[in-house]
Amino acid sequence: MALLGVSNLTKSFGTDLLFQGVTFEIQENDRIGLVGVNGTGKTTLFKILTGEVNDDAGEIYQSKQTVLGYMEQHVCRNDNKTAYDEVLTVFSHLSEMENELELLNLKISRQMGDLDTLVERQSFLNDAFVRDGGLTYKSRARSALLGLGFDDGQMKLPVGALSGGQKAKLQLAKMLLSGANLLLLDEPTNHLDIASVEWLEDYLKSYNGAYVVISHDRYFLDRITLKTFELEHHTLSIYKGNYTAYLSLKAEKRLAAERVYENTQKEINRLEGVVAQQRQWNREKNIRTAESKLKVIERLERSLEKPESEPDEIRFRFDIKHISGNDVLDVEGLSLSFGHQPPLFQNVNMRVRKGERIFLLGPNGCGKTSLLKTLLGTYQAQDGRTRFGVGIDLGYYDQIQAGLDSEKTVIDEIWDQYPYMTQTQVRSALAVFLFRGEDVFKPVAALSGGERAKLLLLKLMLSRANFLLLDEPTNHLDIASREALENALMGYEGTLLVVSHDRYLINKIADRIYYLEEGGVTEYIGNYDDFLDRRRREQIQSAATERPEAPKGNDYKLRKELQSELRKLTTRVKRLEEEIDAVETTIAQLTQTLSNPEVASDYQKAMDLTAQIDEQKAKQEDLLSEWETASEDLESKKRAGL
Repeated sequence: MALLGVSNLTKSFGTDLLFQGVTFEIQENDRIGLVGVNGTGKTTLFKILTGEVNDDAGEIYQSKQTVLGYMEQHVCRNDNKTAYDEVLTVFSHLSEMENELELLNLKISRQMGDLDTLVERQSFLNDAFVRDGGLTYKSRARSALLGLGFDDGQMKLPVGALSGGQKAKLQLAKMLLSGANLLLLDEPTNHLDIASVEWLEDYLKSYNGAYVVISHDRYFLDRITLKTFELEHHTLSIYKGNYTAYLSLKAEKRLAAERVYENTQKEINRLEGVVAQQRQWNREKNIRTAESKLKVIERLERSLEKPESEPDEIRFRFDIKHISGNDVLDVEGLSLSFGHQPPLFQNVNMRVRKGERIFLLGPNGCGKTSLLKTLLGTYQAQDGRTRFGVGIDLGYYDQIQAGLDSEKTVIDEIWDQYPYMTQTQVRSALAVFLFRGEDVFKPVAALSGGERAKLLLLKLMLSRANFLLLDEPTNHLDIASREALENALMGYEGTLLVVSHDRYLINKIADRIYYLEEGGVTEYIGNYDDFLDRRRREQIQSAATERPEAPKGNDYKLRKELQSELRKLTTRVKRLEEEIDAVETTIAQLTQTLSNPEVASDYQKAMDLTAQIDEQKAKQEDLLSEWETASEDLESKKRAGL
């Protein structure tokens, strides 16, 4: 069944055409990635689908069963609510039912009003409450917040005390829990660390509905999409498969179109030669042949369609002034704290050698950016030692883009830092990053996040530093720009130390990873997939070590016992679910009996049944609590690689 359909949708802003003739359908359980360079209209398309923006032409039809979910519909408006209570607002109807059921129980127990009416209302509400997920809504809200990186303390904070990123996470949690069966996700991984992104991936893979995702996170798109929509050249194209499959299919489609165009051109040229030859002979038969061939040429020219050129892309490289020595950076026992606060990190030991591509990973708030700034001397270390090698030229990319002067124009931002360059050289360099014509005179303050990122990358390129410290360099960049940056870093002859959540970038570039935690860093050889594999094995070993009964036998025996533990947990969760179902059935039967007029009119029987219902509900709460603990334990074991 189609949840939503679009036919010949067109949108312009003034004389600027955004897209036209956009046509597609979204079926139940579709998993769609929406891609395209910045400015092609992806977010505008979402806002048209939600009714926030009007289209210029076309039709949108939506199934009666469709419930649309979009983050902007879940803005946090009450700064005094706790984060947890704010998420619970999406279940307001269940909270209201819960409160009314408690009041009904009280009235029934005290015979306050008409007992038949009260019991009938109680039975109706209880059925609706159970059917709509009232038994688990609080645990689902807490689980979503935990998955998105909130701890119990942060859940109790008022919304007004949260950062912008945390508020965005709240909006995302509310949307995921809203009961929508079609989600429109616009850059949902922004503000999420890698652990939270992986939780979101698992959530979406098990989501019982459809979604369309705008994202520059290619690793994320590869894991959670099965179809790709591309907005390019004012039209929408549809490809089967995830992002990587789309790239391959698009390349094949373009190659086929180029071949058809070239072959058609060759055929037209051949026919034009035939026409010229026939006209030269100038006989009646030759003239008829020439006229026939001209008609064929006209038909071919009408069908001739030149392939669209690729969108403008940045192409650049990082050069170095001179080669450094083999020893680039040594860090021993580095610790950092602010004021009288506990150390943000301590005992950090790192060794960086020439030409290495090292990535620094860790959960949000662990101090990755602070570590880079400590290495640069911006922050004073509490303890430890940092030593750079001979001939090291440092280049730094700041994720908050603080290295730009908002009062300057684009051209002056570059020219003031590199005054020895001619205007022609500066403009040529800016053109590489798509600042052309009058764009070079735009004020820096008016630039988008992506344009500011490109300007910073240009300054970094011109520095010709041989040791680059990059803090989230792909933030704000569209996919094409990310790929250009990857290619530049792949060809870079210097040394890299990079903080990034971009797993696609890490997988492509990294040859070593440091994972930062409060007590120091752990070294992992290889790229992101290698890092994941080793972390899973470490978690398995850690889980085995924590069990006193863990055998000391061979790996095969250990693996078998761990698999047995997973089976036991799975059985336990299933048994608890069956017990919960049985208790719910008992509650429903008791409630049905209580609604019987003969029973309801007997005060003692009504009181006995009400007491039994309360007893079963208490048992239900205990079982749900046990189920939640067992489920979390099971998920933890699965993530550990069991």
